[in-house]
Amino acid sequence: MANHEVDVVVIGMGPGGEEVAGRLAEAGLSVVGVERELVGGECPYWGCVPSKMMIRGSTLIAETRRADPYAGRSSIEPDLAFVAKRIRDEATDTWDDQVAADRFEGKGGRLVRGSARLAGPGRVVVGDDTFVAARGVVVASGSAPVVPPIEGLADSRYWTNREAISAEQAPASLVVLGGGSIGAELAQMFARYGSAVTIVEATDRLLPPEEPEAGEVVATALRADGVTLALGAKAVRVSRDADSVTVDLEDGTSVKGAELLVSVGRHARVAELEVDSVGLDPKARAIEVDERMRAADRLWAVGDVTGVGAFTHMAMYQAGIAIDDILGRPGPTADYTGLARVTFTDPEVGSVGLTERAAREQGVPVRTGTSQVSASARGWIHGPGNAGFIKLVADGDRGLLVGATSVGPWGGEVLSMLTLAVHARVPVSTLRTMIYAYPTFHRGVQDALNDLGE
Repeated sequence: MANHEVDVVVIGMGPGGEEVAGRLAEAGLSVVGVERELVGGECPYWGCVPSKMMIRGSTLIAETRRADPYAGRSSIEPDLAFVAKRIRDEATDTWDDQVAADRFEGKGGRLVRGSARLAGPGRVVVGDDTFVAARGVVVASGSAPVVPPIEGLADSRYWTNREAISAEQAPASLVVLGGGSIGAELAQMFARYGSAVTIVEATDRLLPPEEPEAGEVVATALRADGVTLALGAKAVRVSRDADSVTVDLEDGTSVKGAELLVSVGRHARVAELEVDSVGLDPKARAIEVDERMRAADRLWAVGDVTGVGAFTHMAMYQAGIAIDDILGRPGPTADYTGLARVTFTDPEVGSVGLTERAAREQGVPVRTGTSQVSASARGWIHGPGNAGFIKLVADGDRGLLVGATSVGPWGGEVLSMLTLAVHARVPVSTLRTMIYAYPTFHRGVQDALNDLGE
């Protein structure tokens, strides 16, 4: 076993790890990046990038159908194979694994392929090599799909998001286990490409972490696309034959499909890292970090593995903080007050900060204001597909927004000003004095402020 002395080892070259490794290498440090799959991680190959391209295609199909009565144009036929080819053709140069690896090594870093494990402070083992990091180790090992302990599931062929995104043909029918963001996005997408889709969700609504009203709007949209919703339904058994998979529910009913997509969340990769060698609990659900991303002596962690939020933008945000700390530079500490998230269904669901329920549970003296997208001038102009709302959650004593939700066409984009307001603690009184362009979707924020009252 050979020993190699370096400055920093980065475990996992997903968005956060690649950012840390590349920028530290550019700063002149000796950096080893370890990756066992593809440089770039989940996002560019199986996650946010290709899924949004596929969703974009399905949304264009829906928009064409909506426009048919006005444009006199025939509805287009859905073609997932065409979209899959476009993704391969257009994304190769940008997201190719070797291109990403060459980019990192062009900055002066060294890429090592394989699985890494910690072997004490500043020590990482990959195969027969041990890397001794003088400054430390950054864990950016990401997360993996949760596979629930349902009888028969492990023995049945099923999809995760990877198989769903890799599909070049829409299955005749699809059962989606889980009605969270990924499940709802992919269910709607496949329905628009021609699949008969059923969502099985254990809670009584879609998008459980979001405002209940958001789940209701998305549920209505999915039903309009032909998706069957089994809400408050717990799956207890899965079985597969040559042609289909059957999911038995707790109430004695069952649903059947040609394919089964399991989308019930993700879990951080912790135990496989042998974190006990650096004094951490291998049974922990995530690696806990402080406001500078420090987890232990000469150990930092960023991204999904920290358990703060399984988002690419979170990994990149934490990466910047860790980079400053490793280089000994002053910089902002982590502040998750304005943590934003978007579900890319049609309509989109953008959220930032606390929901009304979460705020009340924290003892915030809550005041809310809501406006309907369809009641705004831009919503009326938009016409079909204008379902949605803007909801503000304010601390009545401090006069600040603590959360907001923007549901509707481009809801994630409308969210941007609300994210700024929550993050920067902009007083509600200041938001009231702004000039809101007409006619825009974001003008609905002004209507929601009026509903919030003085």
